Amino acid sequence: MRINKYISHNTKHSRKEADGLVLAGRVNIDKQKAMPTSIVQEGQRVFIDGKPIKPKEQFTAIIYHKPKGELVSKKDDRGRKTIYQSLSSQFGHFLPVGRLDFASEGLLILCDQPKVVDALMRCNLTRTYLLKLNGSITQAMQESMQNGLKLENATLGGHTKSTITSMEFAPFEHFSIIKNARNYSKIKVSITEGKNRELRRFFAHFGREVLDLKRVSYGFVNLNALPSGKTRFFNKEEYKALHQFLKTSQKEL
Repeated sequence: MRINKYISHNTKHSRKEADGLVLAGRVNIDKQKAMPTSIVQEGQRVFIDGKPIKPKEQFTAIIYHKPKGELVSKKDDRGRKTIYQSLSSQFGHFLPVGRLDFASEGLLILCDQPKVVDALMRCNLTRTYLLKLNGSITQAMQESMQNGLKLENATLGGHTKSTITSMEFAPFEHFSIIKNARNYSKIKVSITEGKNRELRRFFAHFGREVLDLKRVSYGFVNLNALPSGKTRFFNKEEYKALHQFLKTSQKEL
């Protein structure tokens, strides 16, 4: 890991501040003065003004604004485009936190540490989506969003090759209707699960097709104004929240 990134990950200093410390000759890697291009290898110790940095568990997390028409997969036997064809090669070994199907878009977290990915996938952090439906939102739909729903036949809305037949939907954490009309409706929903095509199956039960699905947040991470097809690294606040989440998750195990 590059020296400025190492310092910013493990101290309160930003990368720019870390560069200044290195240029001022205040940083050592083991017994050697660090250079701006220095790489910290596993097992090496880094010192600032002679004081050792205590390394945190190392991992990198990014956000990708997945556009429609990309699979969250390494490859596709039908030749469809995957996210890894759009992502920079430096993220080729990163793993996605869950899935967004081919026709969906929005926030996708990727990380280079499998156990971080696993913890985020198995958690009950809130996932928030913007949906467009081909019809009105009925009272029955609202009651099921509030109270939950159990379907013995949940194949509608699922992938044709899916082996999942039944599904139980927990009550939505929150929903707000943006537009409700006979031809189409828009709704913002928040759920705490990440089951296979969960929202498409839920609304299909009521005869509604999800025309558009966009994930706008995942727990403490928000898509905000990140353009479609672009990536960004977690910021300092998001890394702090992620470390706290992982610390809490370990205590609960």
